[in-house]
Amino acid sequence: MSDNPAVALPGFYRPQFFASLSSTNDEAKRQAEYGAPEGTLIVADEQAAGRGRMGRSFYSPPGNLYMSLIVRPDRSAAELARLSFVAAVALGEAIAETLPQADVSLKWPNDVLLNGRKVSGILLESAHAGGGNGWLVIGVGVNVASSPPHLGAAAISLAEAGWREPDRDAFLYYFAAQLECWYRRWRQDGFAPIRLAWLARAAYRGETITVRLPKREFMGTFADLDHDGTLIVLAEDGSRQQVGAGEIFRAAE
Repeated sequence: MSDNPAVALPGFYRPQFFASLSSTNDEAKRQAEYGAPEGTLIVADEQAAGRGRMGRSFYSPPGNLYMSLIVRPDRSAAELARLSFVAAVALGEAIAETLPQADVSLKWPNDVLLNGRKVSGILLESAHAGGGNGWLVIGVGVNVASSPPHLGAAAISLAEAGWREPDRDAFLYYFAAQLECWYRRWRQDGFAPIRLAWLARAAYRGETITVRLPKREFMGTFADLDHDGTLIVLAEDGSRQQVGAGEIFRAAE
């Protein structure tokens, strides 16, 4: 582990850099349980057992960003879940700063798309939510130098999108600044400004989408994002559906 002085992050962060970890989230959770303060940031050059949503696992090769941040806001579990939108908005802003000409959009619930293809993943894990010793880990992976070969055209990296000299640490600097900014805004003003910023980049808004739930799927029009992060879909039968968890796809996908 090192402090990696080459990366000058804002004072909010307490960074730790590792050559290799099984998972930055696992290391962050371990440290959080032992009382690591808010702002503790775990970064690894590679992961042997990275995790995504729904328990999906993947190998994470060098050159990309793998990080997990410990935060300790005294909020309810429902409020903490909205930090995935905070992370997504911050990522979108950082990617747009890196590649100003690119098309950056946010796919519900917490994917970031670059030119219509997945460029990152976000995973939240918490314990003792809302208590005095509560913590939440915001895990983020970004395809900086490469994207997973098995995903083919569904994924993209910043390098593939045109960043000629992709630099993990440079992108970490951009993202860390945005994440601190949006996290502080969420703590001060709540979810409302995050919702507006997310909607400004929302993928598929106003389009016909397929909503995939654990036991069923249906089609409808992506109408809005509710005040609590719930997706609002106008189903084909005319009903107004509120979706709290699931996945969405363009109807043609």
